[in-house]
Amino acid sequence: MDAERYKGYSIWGHAIRQGHEYAASGTITQNNKLVETSGVLGTFESESEAELVGLDWSRAWVDSHG
Repeated sequence: MDAERYKGYSIWGHAIRQGHEYAASGTITQNNKLVETSGVLGTFESESEAELVGLDWSRAWVDSHG
């Protein structure tokens, strides 16, 4: 799981192992409260790629709802 602060939110990129691949998802929190989650964004060969996709989705969500 990879996390960062972005425009006042904590955003998370998740990689969930599924066989030989990783499912990507994103989570957004603010003040320790859940704001939004993405669901599965796709499957990827590497854990780091899946985490980056989750972070990208989270940034896009914050930008479109800010």
